[in-house]
Amino acid sequence: MHIVTKRTFAAALIMLALPVAIPTAATAAGIGHSFFMRGSVVGMENGTPTICIGKADGATADQVLDVYRVKAGPGPKGGFTRTNVGSIRINAIIDDHFATATVV
Repeated sequence: MHIVTKRTFAAALIMLALPVAIPTAATAAGIGHSFFMRGSVVGMENGTPTICIGKADGATADQVLDVYRVKAGPGPKGGFTRTNVGSIRINAIIDDHFATATVV
């Protein structure tokens, strides 16, 4: 392949990738929240858990949620097992993505 052809090919790849890469970078935080963090305990201060559930998820104060521990290993969910370990009650909604809770 000639040098000019390689450069043209590389430029074409970049031009094709830009429309996909720019929106993906802009929505990465939303994807991370939606698929990886949502429902997780993300902090604990003075015995009060902060959870990754907020207004955007439809959470409300006094709502009770089940808590599961997820472990890698053989199981029906593609190599993961879920064990119910209790419940929490939402105390207050912090914002669209976070709330504080009390262990029930």
